Amino acid sequence: MTPQPPLFQSFFLAGFECSSHRNMSRRRLDMIAATRHDLLALEDYSQLSEHGIRTARDGLRWHLIETTPGQYDWSSLLPMLRAAEAVRTQVIWDLCHYGWPDDLDVFSPAFVDRFAAFAAAFARLHVEETGRPPFVCPVNEMSFVAFAGGDMARSSPHTRGRGMELKRNLVRAAIAATRAVRAAAPGARFACIDPLINIVPRHAGEEAAVRAHNASQWQAWDMVAGREAPELGGSEDMLDVIGVNYYWNNQWLHDSQPLSVFDSGRYRPFRDLLAEAAARYAPRPLFIAETSIEGSPRPTWLRYVTEETLAAAASGVPVHGVCLYPVISHHGWDDDRYCPNGLLELTPLHGRRQVHRPLAEELARLQGQAAKALMGERRAAMR
Repeated sequence: MTPQPPLFQSFFLAGFECSSHRNMSRRRLDMIAATRHDLLALEDYSQLSEHGIRTARDGLRWHLIETTPGQYDWSSLLPMLRAAEAVRTQVIWDLCHYGWPDDLDVFSPAFVDRFAAFAAAFARLHVEETGRPPFVCPVNEMSFVAFAGGDMARSSPHTRGRGMELKRNLVRAAIAATRAVRAAAPGARFACIDPLINIVPRHAGEEAAVRAHNASQWQAWDMVAGREAPELGGSEDMLDVIGVNYYWNNQWLHDSQPLSVFDSGRYRPFRDLLAEAAARYAPRPLFIAETSIEGSPRPTWLRYVTEETLAAAASGVPVHGVCLYPVISHHGWDDDRYCPNGLLELTPLHGRRQVHRPLAEELARLQGQAAKALMGERRAAMR
């Protein structure tokens, strides 16, 4: 069996928090500006390269780029795009990371049309600037947006009971954007990113509801692939790369607290969740698109996720990388508290981010472990 070529320039990726939605109090967030990544992009990418990270997730701020329908001001993006090129960092660009222009109704057909046109315009710009087609995530975490914004009114569009309606239109938009980008930039790659979860019932009476909730995690991917609701325009060729987001609290007791990784009776090993996703969407490549935890457990959590990922890879799961997301610690969306979850801390010192040394040291150790494991797998696959 010939191994798949690596998707990314480095096994470990970094993600810049680029949320731009309106929060619970309906205040517009701009996490790229809040972390000063827009001003420090060159330094940020350079600093990542010092830690062996040559691939990153970053984002477009659609609400800044298209303030007038059909007219695009790329001045908020070009410094970041050019900085990545200068440092030779590969970027997966999120086209819609929770936020959109205020004049758009996210439930409307106009949202789909405007988003597809915006995606195509970006694809053309990317080719002009780099000579290459882009790697994009059209709509980040469609399932989470549908839950948080469509059912719980915790973020844009602040509605309740409309989660499925919202998910369907976001899927329509993602599919339309994929087609538009492919037409504008043949050879583009696409990451479809959503959380992997595992909910455990507290008692037998919750089993049916929990089964349905766990099954819903596949819905956006299945819709893009045309396996569910084919009237949305999905087909198998629309689903390219599977990105899974996995945090310390992605497994929980139904309507209760997160499960501990040490709760062996109820907590499913992450390698098993990865294997399930891989089997469902074979032979597509996967990667862990987001993972982190706050505070001192940062190194321990990264070690757990990485070692589980490598164990999955050793069993044949086509997993291509682990993304430290967010790579820069930041202030919370709704309460402005400091969230110490990054490899790099928020406040620069003399133009450089301060490094969280325990995480940096663990990352360096895991990079060696990953390189050795992946080299052994490639040799075995070539025998």
